[in-house]
Amino acid sequence: MRNQTTGRAYAASKYITLHVRKEMILSDFLLEQMSGVSKNRVKDLLSGRAVTVDKQSVTRYDYPLKPGMTVMVARHKRSSELINKYVRIVYEDKYLVVVEKAPGILSMGVNAAQFSIKTVLDEYFKKRQFKCTAHVVHRLDRDTSGLMMYAKNTDVQQILEENWHDMVYDRRYVAVLSGIMEREGGTVRNWLRDNKAFVTYSSPTDNGGKLAVTHYHTLQTKGHLSLVEMRLETGRKNQIRVHMQDLGHPIVGDKKYGNGLDPIGRLALHAYRLYFHHPVTGETIRLETSFPKEFMRLFQDNQSSEESIQSTH
Repeated sequence: MRNQTTGRAYAASKYITLHVRKEMILSDFLLEQMSGVSKNRVKDLLSGRAVTVDKQSVTRYDYPLKPGMTVMVARHKRSSELINKYVRIVYEDKYLVVVEKAPGILSMGVNAAQFSIKTVLDEYFKKRQFKCTAHVVHRLDRDTSGLMMYAKNTDVQQILEENWHDMVYDRRYVAVLSGIMEREGGTVRNWLRDNKAFVTYSSPTDNGGKLAVTHYHTLQTKGHLSLVEMRLETGRKNQIRVHMQDLGHPIVGDKKYGNGLDPIGRLALHAYRLYFHHPVTGETIRLETSFPKEFMRLFQDNQSSEESIQSTH
């Protein structure tokens, strides 16, 4: 049944509230419920973070909706006022900011002047006259893309660092791996340690390094490639890259731990999900990004679109 909110009521209020009565993906729901809205406008609303589902910001066009959910749409597209090809703000409040990182940029430089996400955010805060700076909570490798969180003050940074595994309850990546996975899923559990050349290596027994646990699930295969989802139980340096190498299926485009296969000209690893309990308010925050298009193009003959994969996760 179509929501009874009229166009006039929508125009007169700050938000439109829509109630979900059947299972469908978010973009189709918005097209159905918002009379006269175009597909381009729906994309604009989603990319501008103007849509929430059960009070959680959602940007995925293929986000799966279920009966009983509530969708709210802001009248105007929200803007982060940050325009940068390497960084896109996904969530922000007075305590923290979550960004989607592009490949090719450091999480934090080795010195204050080196270009990194931190320098981009600090400049953004300065332009908006915010009295804060970005504090790294966790890191992604330079060539990995996806979701990252930064605290806006040292108190919040400390809370997150000390309670990370309790507060961050679902953190997932997607990667394109070399070869066809022998198993649909499983768990890699070993100890990781760097050698003198700063290369991370693993050991099935405690080698004085840190315990690392990665759960993986194969989403799709095609030819000599596999699309695999990883859920981190721990977050060690180079963990996923080394664990996939251990399985005999390194991430494509990995110049350090790979086998030379590089079909898209980048490391095919993306942090697409970050679910956490807010360190100050306790609110549950669920953030996701779409799988990178260059990943999906490698499998497009097997699937008509990304939605058939991501709608189940």
